[in-house]
Amino acid sequence: MSMKILRTPDDRFLGLPGYDFAPHYTEIRDEDGTPIRIHHVDEGPRDAPPIVLMHGNPTWAYLYRKMIPGLLKTGRRVIAVDLVGCGRSDKPASRDDYTLARHYDWMSKWLITLDLKNITLFCQDWGGTIGLYLVSAFPERFSGVIASNTGLPLGEGESEFMKMWVGMMKAAERFPWEMFEQGMSARLSEAEVAAYRAPFPSPEYEAGIIKFPVLIALQPDNPGAPVNRAAWERLKTFDKPFLTVFGALDPVSKGWEKRAQAEIPGAKGQDHAIIGHAHHFIQEDAPEELVAAISAFVRKNA
Repeated sequence: MSMKILRTPDDRFLGLPGYDFAPHYTEIRDEDGTPIRIHHVDEGPRDAPPIVLMHGNPTWAYLYRKMIPGLLKTGRRVIAVDLVGCGRSDKPASRDDYTLARHYDWMSKWLITLDLKNITLFCQDWGGTIGLYLVSAFPERFSGVIASNTGLPLGEGESEFMKMWVGMMKAAERFPWEMFEQGMSARLSEAEVAAYRAPFPSPEYEAGIIKFPVLIALQPDNPGAPVNRAAWERLKTFDKPFLTVFGALDPVSKGWEKRAQAEIPGAKGQDHAIIGHAHHFIQEDAPEELVAAISAFVRKNA
């Protein structure tokens, strides 16, 4: 049986502060045959190597509005994709529709359909977990990776913070936007907060962002853990440039950058950075620093 799909009305995205990028859409099919439309921002020359920006939960391409103009100065094509269930992408209506394997499959199909190559990936939070899986599955399509406040969980246990967050979201009927606002250390205007909430006109659109925490493969018996362990083994052979830029104040993925630096061959000799004032949503706290780091990385590895 095919999934029920919700699509956020276009008028929810009119007049968002700092965001006037045209939408682009790619249609893929789920394994059950359901068509799913995935949205991305696509700026800069189409024939230039792409910088692909991947967001996490519960954000969308809006998170990159302060970075896209600066990244275009590199001369690259800049693509910011919305994960399925987020932003302007389609939203399967049932929480049961969302699995880690499906997220990996959906974004793999998006990557292949667009036939992106020579990619520099910048990824944060879930955009990192999914993005790093894509790098492990299609290493030939990537020329370099910048990982920020993210990781690939391997079923090795969870911190007290993550235990609280996963437990809370298992029982949630709606997404706790007040926690998102508290966790966003950058001073957002009311209009910017409304822009983050724009994709979700009502709680029925929130199935994907409510389910994400449960899919984090932290527990040894989490069904995603074996898939991630296999992906990690492949990443341990990735010898193209791999940079970590983490926020010192991020409680979510603290410490994962050290593992990446130690175990991913391409991380050797890179200019890894910790940004002292940056929290989890580093794109809001340190957009200029991230643009500088990505631009230097692209120049160094051109």
